[in-house]
Amino acid sequence: MPESQQISLSQGRLPLQAIHSPEDLKNLSIPELQSLAAECRKEVINLVAENGGHFASTLGVVELTVALHHVYDSPRDKIVWDVGHQAYVHKILTGRKERMHTNRQYGGLAGFPKMTESPHDAFGTGHASTSISAAAGIAAARDLAGSGEKVIAVIGDGSMTGGMAFEAMNHLGDLKSDVLVILNDNQMAISPSTGGLKTHLINITLNKTYNRTRKFIWKSISLLNNEFGDAAKNAVRKLEDGFKAAFTPGAFFEALRLRYFGPIDGHNMEQLVKALREMQTLPHPKLLHIVTTKGKGFKPAEDNQSKWHAHSGGFDTVTGKSLKSITETQPPKYQEVFGEALVELALKDSRITAITAAMPSGTSLDLFQKAIPGRFYDVGIAEGHAVTFAAGQATKGFLPVCAIYSTFLQRGYDQLIHDVAQQNLHVVFAIDRAGLVGEDGPTHHGAFDLSYLHAIPNLTIMIPANEQELRDMLYTALYEIKGPVAIRYPRGNGNGIALRKTFTHLQSGHGEIVRQGSGIALLAAGPHLTLALDVADSLEKEGITASVANMRFLKPLDTALIEKLATCSTHIAVIEENSIIGGMGSAVIDHLNSKRLPLPVLKIGLPDRFITHGSMTDLFRETGMTTETILQRVMEFYRGSTI
Repeated sequence: MPESQQISLSQGRLPLQAIHSPEDLKNLSIPELQSLAAECRKEVINLVAENGGHFASTLGVVELTVALHHVYDSPRDKIVWDVGHQAYVHKILTGRKERMHTNRQYGGLAGFPKMTESPHDAFGTGHASTSISAAAGIAAARDLAGSGEKVIAVIGDGSMTGGMAFEAMNHLGDLKSDVLVILNDNQMAISPSTGGLKTHLINITLNKTYNRTRKFIWKSISLLNNEFGDAAKNAVRKLEDGFKAAFTPGAFFEALRLRYFGPIDGHNMEQLVKALREMQTLPHPKLLHIVTTKGKGFKPAEDNQSKWHAHSGGFDTVTGKSLKSITETQPPKYQEVFGEALVELALKDSRITAITAAMPSGTSLDLFQKAIPGRFYDVGIAEGHAVTFAAGQATKGFLPVCAIYSTFLQRGYDQLIHDVAQQNLHVVFAIDRAGLVGEDGPTHHGAFDLSYLHAIPNLTIMIPANEQELRDMLYTALYEIKGPVAIRYPRGNGNGIALRKTFTHLQSGHGEIVRQGSGIALLAAGPHLTLALDVADSLEKEGITASVANMRFLKPLDTALIEKLATCSTHIAVIEENSIIGGMGSAVIDHLNSKRLPLPVLKIGLPDRFITHGSMTDLFRETGMTTETILQRVMEFYRGSTI
């Protein structure tokens, strides 16, 4: 960078105002980088306070992000962010600063790295534990091409609990390829990290003898390099290697043939820059362990890291107090209704256990954790393990309830088939966040669960239309059905139906006709029953009488109800918040065809593509899941027009 263009604090300019690409960071001094980090942190706080978004994770990696872009040469060098919600500062520094106000909004920037959004996003991420695998693949391709760029994977300790991360490290050590894995150790996923790895890392950071010796060795390397050259430096390095192998938990990573460095303070810019420059010179797999604070620099987030993992916006940037006025009482969330119902049942039945994959607060299993901690299990970000762990409990007569988001259960699909369904084990899957989820976008939408579950033998699949049915379905799944059961329900508030204190048994495979008509039958799966009733009201104004059915079960399908409606209807429309391929609509068509009932069927669901991010209102409008759009489609269908 020419001297006249160099950014300097002495010029009275805030560093962030002059940053348009990572190239603008190259000649900044350590104090200037620290000042830039402070400005970036302030920018993120203001951004999320206004528009919402993932918060505490980004605040924890501000200094690391600045240091990475100071030392490495993105987009030539490839930086892969695990999960990706920690990449806001990365986006700010890579030419998207002026568009950050559109983050997670419809038509705006994605809340996660996205390859089609910027060449600086080396790999799209949204689920956990993928970064090391992706980085290893990028590095292997680089080695084949002989290009020479550096490859860095940034993974949090929560993501390191996922088995895929260990599989990748095991392979990376065998590849002997130049990849830097940065372990961001803040002892948190969304909720506090769990398991042996957490203890393993804490032992490193709290081992005073190790830290004193490590500091002495690193200082010796620096002095010997200045005074005696590479031979002495290499000798001390061997001493360091032997010390780590004999006395430190870092030996675990060394055993996988990743050279271990750290831990260092992830908020100390000088240490970060020095360590990253050192990493550049090492042509083999290595792991740099940094210790950070999730929510760093915003006291409310530091004090309550789980609560501030993400925020909907509208809070004071100093105190964190909400600026939104509460005008009316909202109905309870489906997650809360599920969590409270499970606690009610489990307090009376010692066989019931609760299992989560690092989402106790998101699934409301934190209620179970507080009430019955001895039967609560957080297995970490390891959905496949969670499913088979539940299967193991079921073999001993327990009643495990495994609560996993729809999009994350995809990661345990083999275990669901092989370990649970094939053995017909009684495991209850509470599938949270089914359907669209809003601003988190395509990596988090639960658009496929009815489709991917539909093909599995022995599996009962329930879809509650409201909060009371969710309670009754949980009771039914635990006590009235044998074998595996899945209950899928959406994110957010219910419809406000009054809840009974008692539970009612629902007959397996039976829906109900809630409105009788004679022209067209509207079959609804889940909370879209309300939408179907609204459409039926509008159809009646057009002179079309519609039947409305609450299907309740995808499997076993209520074939008797379908055949009954087929005798008194000329058309059928199926409404579901799932991909139109393989869901309820497909099941209805398959049955009608098997019975040679030539009734036309309109499938209304999510289109066969990945749905973008945005507000639920925007996404329902885009996908046609509104009363007005469905009404128009149904009328055209019924009257024989082209759809």
